[in-house]
Amino acid sequence: MKSNRRTFMLTLAATGAAVTATGSFAQARLDEKDPQAVALSYVADSAKADVKKFPKHDNAQLCNGCALWQSKPTDAQGNCALFAGKQVNAKGWCSAWARKV
Repeated sequence: MKSNRRTFMLTLAATGAAVTATGSFAQARLDEKDPQAVALSYVADSAKADVKKFPKHDNAQLCNGCALWQSKPTDAQGNCALFAGKQVNAKGWCSAWARKV
């Protein structure tokens, strides 16, 4: 019985390490219709931002250049401090965009 429990624990530890290393627990992509996304006028493509509502918007303002971006600048999808548990498009934009310093 001890060997079965030990084998189980070792398998569990190895599986956990493999999942962590590969990032297999993918997060959901943020939907533009998500209530928080709507509240912040998030769009997956910065070029589609409402320029009438946001006249200071510039198409060069991308999520991956924002101070709230929490992933590598080269990632196509990434984490944003505002949308916990959901990935935003690197080329997206929202009204909370702030230049990364």
